[in-house]
Amino acid sequence: MLQLILILSGVCTVGMAMPLPDFYSYSMAVGDGSGVEYSTAEAGRITGIRVWEYSSAYISGFQLSYEGNWTTLVCASYGNPMEMTLHHDESIIQVSGKYDSGYMLMFVTSQGRSLKVGQPSGISFNLYPTHDGSELRFLSGRHNGYGITSIGAHWAVYHSSV
Repeated sequence: MLQLILILSGVCTVGMAMPLPDFYSYSMAVGDGSGVEYSTAEAGRITGIRVWEYSSAYISGFQLSYEGNWTTLVCASYGNPMEMTLHHDESIIQVSGKYDSGYMLMFVTSQGRSLKVGQPSGISFNLYPTHDGSELRFLSGRHNGYGITSIGAHWAVYHSSV
């Protein structure tokens, strides 16, 4: 009996010493999902976003900046790039828009700023975290070489190592 108590107390001690897991949530991808998979997952915090708008209507591609380093371009750079650099301690807390034959994307930050690109026509969507304090960590989905065909958002609480 004494052994069982020692084992259980050791388990409780180990359980209490472990840090709480980061809160993570995934907003399911929207769009038809055809084409090649992509993911913008990188280490660090997102510090900027760049989106290419083609012919004032279609999203041809995008990049995220992590700690000032841009990810590989997702899809293509047709058209005009539109960019937003995040302020210190600012994060993306919502991705919304519309999709059908093209996309309209709007990225909303924790400081109430937004970047809106594309034309508002089609089916509306709104992607956001399920846990307070979470922020956009990366985007994933599919593209067909001409434009984005689906987009999903991955959210988590960010812990700085500084």
